[in-house]
Order: sequence, then structure tokens, then C-alpha cells
Amino acid sequence: MEAIVGDMLIRNVPEPLKREIEQAARKVGQSLSGKAIDLLWKGMIAENEARLEPNLSAWDSIRSAFADESAIGNEFAEIMGEIEAERKRDFGRPKEDFE
Repeated sequence: MEAIVGDMLIRNVPEPLKREIEQAARKVGQSLSGKAIDLLWKGMIAENEARLEPNLSAWDSIRSAFADESAIGNEFAEIMGEIEAERKRDFGRPKEDFE
């Protein structure tokens, strides 16, 4: 089986950052490219884990997504706050028998 290897050129890497990566690579016996790939993987994993915030309600997830874009108005926020409060009151309440 043949692996496909891709190249990536990263321009304008600040010299202090390049030195840090070079030093880290030397400490563990890796090439500069190998260490950069390792750091990119770790960064992607950390970013993905940060996105998966546990115990976040649907409203909190929606709010955080739209708040960054300043797309949530006060009226919408108040309505969603009421919905979230009602959802919390219903939590643990026995289900009704619909039969």
C-alpha cells in the first residue's frame, strides 16, 4: 500500500517561533518538519476538544455560535432564556402516558 504525502509551505513564521520548534525537535531527536507536524496534530486535537464543551445546553451552544457574530438580539436572548428555564423545570419530571 502506498501512502500519499502532502507538502505544505508556511510563510512568515516568526523567527522566535521557528527557534522554539527547532529546540523542541532537537530535544526529542526529531526533524524540524516532524516536530512541526506533531505540534499541528496536537493543536488540532486541542482545538477540536475545546469545541466539544461537555454539559452545554443547546441554547448555550447556539448562543456561543451566534454571539461571536453579534447576531443575537436582546429579545431573542430573552425568549431563549425562558425556553431554557422551562426546560430545566421539566427535567426529571415523569413522562405523561400518551396512550
